[in-house]
Amino acid sequence: MEKQMIFAWAMIFCLAMAPVYGQYYSRTVEAGRRVEKITHLHFYFHDIRSGSNPTAFLIASPNITQDPPSYGTLFAMDDPLTTEFDLTSTLVGNAQGLYLALSRDLTKFSAVFYADFTFTTGRFNGSSFSLFSRFPPTDVVPAPGTIREMAIVGGRGAFRMATGFALLRVTWSNTLGDAIVEFNVTLYHY
Repeated sequence: MEKQMIFAWAMIFCLAMAPVYGQYYSRTVEAGRRVEKITHLHFYFHDIRSGSNPTAFLIASPNITQDPPSYGTLFAMDDPLTTEFDLTSTLVGNAQGLYLALSRDLTKFSAVFYADFTFTTGRFNGSSFSLFSRFPPTDVVPAPGTIREMAIVGGRGAFRMATGFALLRVTWSNTLGDAIVEFNVTLYHY
């Protein structure tokens, strides 16, 4: 038994020392000059929770008696992006992601929002940017012209390494949770 304990302690000691003496490969090279580009995008986002063909739906809700549940409710979305306010206008892409409702006040809407905005036509076909930000509290039916700002945290394709911001204006909404949001996006990318 004593030999087994000595062996066990020897193994533990050896394993503890390995990371200290282990080596890994790492090399830092100086990057060449990159030219930063600025791209401005304008489109409409259609978030539809009602009807027979919703684009956003509830995937988790807290176990509370509040009707309808809002605080802590998680939604998945695959929302169309169009060139105009009308859903039948030219489709330019879609926004896929999640948002988590945060407001305990039923008269307000606030959420943490993560989505990948992918473009499926035109000059930016196959490119996307990622938005990860908090949608600040607003009335369920916001005052006309209210502008919200959200952060752009990444991108791929033409928007590789994107940062920036999106200015959002809810152009239409109803009490069922449906909304049309106008996006004016400024992207800094390489």
